[in-house]
Amino acid sequence: MILMNSTQVSHFTLDAYLDVGLLKYVIFLIILTFYICIIVANVLLIVVICVNRSLHEPMYLFLCSLFVNELYGSTGLFPSLLVQILSDIHTVSAPFCFLQVFSVYTYGNVQIYNIAIMSYDRYLAICHPLQYNTRMTCTKAAMFIALTWFFPIIHVSVMISLSASLQLCGNIINKVYCDNFPIVKLACSDTTVNNVYGLVYTFTVIVALMILMFYSYIKILRVCFSGSKQTRQKALSTCTPHLISMLNFSFGGFFEIIQSRFDMSSVPNMLRIFLSLYFITFQPLFNPLIYGLNLTKIRIICKSLLFGKV
Repeated sequence: MILMNSTQVSHFTLDAYLDVGLLKYVIFLIILTFYICIIVANVLLIVVICVNRSLHEPMYLFLCSLFVNELYGSTGLFPSLLVQILSDIHTVSAPFCFLQVFSVYTYGNVQIYNIAIMSYDRYLAICHPLQYNTRMTCTKAAMFIALTWFFPIIHVSVMISLSASLQLCGNIINKVYCDNFPIVKLACSDTTVNNVYGLVYTFTVIVALMILMFYSYIKILRVCFSGSKQTRQKALSTCTPHLISMLNFSFGGFFEIIQSRFDMSSVPNMLRIFLSLYFITFQPLFNPLIYGLNLTKIRIICKSLLFGKV
């Protein structure tokens, strides 16, 4: 078998696309509409948070970071996806493929960091309300936001460097977008370092963030059930969107990990495509809707901005 260094692979072939004939134009319009809705919804809420001083609080700053990340992740996927849908030959250049891997993976990592920090912020606000303004200032929030971007960028850069140094025996990726693990599976050389790095990162950083999230919400639920009705309603009104967002992203991320790591050939191709796209397509539209509808301050400002003051 001939070994090919990844720097010599000029392109990768995305092999999960189906030949749907003229239906591809309908799919293209649906995906394009979805992408436009994501852009409009996220940009609207970013503008609302940035221009309204009443929203210059840690919770809304974290939300702004979340919406920026969703724009970033969507832009890393949708333009390429739209081009591929209309193409007869589904190939991408190697540099662009690794760029898309970087975009998708940093999006996923920033998202989980952001959700974890937001859960900690709600924990402080509900369980330690008297200390909240000193323990979570806007300056500290800005520092947390910077770290939620810095660490994922470093992690993904190392991961891609390890993948790009592998010797490859093929260039066919059985997905509709570029993904790191399928590229690693194409390697002829030893992938022990890649696997160990991925496992260590998952079982230290990701598990630690998940523990922080669950700890925060367990504490919040204890306060909800032990406090007054007014305290319970206030806590639930601010925490429900965060909790739904976390569960939705965890659901999508779980299926993406399962699909990447295990043989899913027995699962229908359309279902596999749907599950692989879920966490990066539905989350960026779902979050602006859930936060825009459930958080009173944002809902009131959005209504006045879109429909005028009553």
